[in-house]
Amino acid sequence: VHFLHLGLGTPAPDRVSVAMTTRLYSERDDDDFPISKAPRAGLKWTPATWRKLEIKQQPYYKDQVALERVMTKLHALPPLVHADEIVELRRQLVEVSERRRFILQGGDCAERFQDCTASRVQNKIKMLMQMALVLGWGARIPITRIGRIAGQYHKPRSKATEMIDGQEIFVYKGDAINGIDHEDREHDPKRLEEGYYHAATTLNYVRGLLRTEFAEIGCPRTWDLEFVKDEEAKAKYDEVVHEIADALEFRRACRKVGAAKEREALASEIFTSHEGLVLGYEEAMTRPHMGKYYNLGAHFVWIGDRTRQIDGAHIEYFRGIQNPIGVKCGPTTIPAELIELLKVVNPNNEAGKVVLITRFGAGKVANHLPRIIQAVEKAGLEVVWQCDPMHGNTFSTETGVKTRDYAAILSEVEECFEVHAEAGTWLGGVHFEMSAEDVTECVGGSCKLAAADLSENYESFCDPRLNWQQSIEMAFSLVETLKKHTA
Repeated sequence: VHFLHLGLGTPAPDRVSVAMTTRLYSERDDDDFPISKAPRAGLKWTPATWRKLEIKQQPYYKDQVALERVMTKLHALPPLVHADEIVELRRQLVEVSERRRFILQGGDCAERFQDCTASRVQNKIKMLMQMALVLGWGARIPITRIGRIAGQYHKPRSKATEMIDGQEIFVYKGDAINGIDHEDREHDPKRLEEGYYHAATTLNYVRGLLRTEFAEIGCPRTWDLEFVKDEEAKAKYDEVVHEIADALEFRRACRKVGAAKEREALASEIFTSHEGLVLGYEEAMTRPHMGKYYNLGAHFVWIGDRTRQIDGAHIEYFRGIQNPIGVKCGPTTIPAELIELLKVVNPNNEAGKVVLITRFGAGKVANHLPRIIQAVEKAGLEVVWQCDPMHGNTFSTETGVKTRDYAAILSEVEECFEVHAEAGTWLGGVHFEMSAEDVTECVGGSCKLAAADLSENYESFCDPRLNWQQSIEMAFSLVETLKKHTA
C-alpha cells in the first residue's frame, strides 16, 4: 500500500511507501531528519511553491482520489475569516511591539470535534475574555485576545507510529487527520473537510456571541473565586474583581455610545489561531486579496518547533502570506539560523509581522533567552516577543501520566519578564494551553490539584492544559508582574 503525502500528488519515496502489514513508521518524521538544501533564490512565491521542498510532519493517505476530491472542495469553500480582520490584528501587533498593548493567547492543545458544542465554545470565549479583563484592567494596558480555536485540529508528533498490543499503528495527530481510537488511526482526508466545517461552526457561534450581551462578560462581582484557598490571595483577587466591576459600571453609566455599537467593536477583538501544519489545507485556505495572499483559515498561524527548517516547505509557505505568523523557538534554537529564518519570512522587516514564541522551561530562561534576544537585537529585526510557558514544563508522574506544574508555568513567564527587562526588550504576550472546563491535567495552583487527582477528569488527547480555575488564577497572578513591566 502506498501512502500519499498530502498535496504532493505522487507516492511518497520508497522509505515511506510500506506495506500496512509491516512497518508504518516514516523516517521523514524523525526530528533529526536532514532537511534538503534546495535553493530558494529566484523562486517566485505562490501558495503552492512549498511543494518543491522537503516537508515534515504531514499525513499519509492511501486514497489519492479521495484526497484530490477533498482538496478541490476545500479550495472552493468560502474563507473562514476576512483579510480586513487580519490587517487589524497586524495593526494591534504593531502596538504590542511599541509596548502599548499585550497579547493573551490561549486554548486547547488540540481541539476535538466532540467539543464543538454551544456550552464548551461559550466557556472558552468567556474564560479568555475574563482573563483579558483581569490583565488589562490590572495593568492598565489594552489586551489583544487570540484563541487557539476554530482550527487547532492538527498536531505534530515526535514519532509517526506507536506500538499497541504488539501492533504498530499511527499515532494520533489531531481530529482533522485521524481519530484517537486505535481502529481509527488511519489518516483520512475526509477529516480535513470535517475540520473546516467544525471551524466554521465554531466561528459562526463565536461571532454571534460577541454581538450579544455576552460580550459584556457579565458582572465580575458574580465570578466564583471559591477555589482560591489562600485567604490572602483570595482577598487580593476579590479587590481586583470589585475594582473592575466598579469601573465597568461607571463606564456603562457615562458612555455616549450605544450598547450595540460597543458590542460590535468588541466582536472584532477576538482572533483565531492554529499551528500551520498540514500545508495542503493551509494552501486551500490561502486566497488573493488586493494583490496579496492571505491565509483566510485563521487570523494568526504559527510554525512549530518541529517544522521550522530554514530550507523546508513550511518556511517557504509562510514567507508568502500576509498574516502575522508565530515562530516557536526553544533550547535547541541556533541564533544564527533563527536570524536567517526571520529574514526569509519577513524580508521587509515589518513591525507586527512575526511573533517569536519562546519555550524553554522554568529555570532555563536565563541560560537561553539572552542569546536569542542579543542575536535579534544585533540584527535589527522587528519581532514581537511572546512566552509559551507550557511546552518546556511537561513531565510525567511516577505512574506515567503527562502533566505540568502551575508553579513552573508561572515561574517561566516571570523569568521571561525579568530577562527582557534586563535586555531592554519587551515581553509582549503569553501563550497558554488551557481548558475552560474543570479538567484535571496540570498539578498545583490554589485548587491544590495533586498527581493523585489527575485521573479524575483528564480529557486531553495530547498535552495537559490548565483548567479554568488555574487559568483565571494565572491571570490574577500575572497582574502585578505585567503592571511592573508596563510602567
